[in-house]
Amino acid sequence: MKTSAVISVIGKDRTGIVAAISATLLECGANIDDIRQTILGDIFTMTMIVSLDEEKCSFDKTQDMLAKDSESLGVQITLQRKDVFDYMYKI
Repeated sequence: MKTSAVISVIGKDRTGIVAAISATLLECGANIDDIRQTILGDIFTMTMIVSLDEEKCSFDKTQDMLAKDSESLGVQITLQRKDVFDYMYKI
């Protein structure tokens, strides 16, 4: 089963943030559908829309793996199901 999700990342800019998160998503069998990143001064922000293959790696397992990345990289990473995200911001 494929699940569309939104990942947001914010923290102090440093080398390897995109690489580490991309490697985790690869390990989970996820596909990056869209990605945007910005650096404001020394603050790094990134938003991704990804497709998770929950037969390979569940949403919860992906979230746990990204939490480890968050800790090791010193950034905040949030993973949300896209349908929940869309509902939260519905006008």
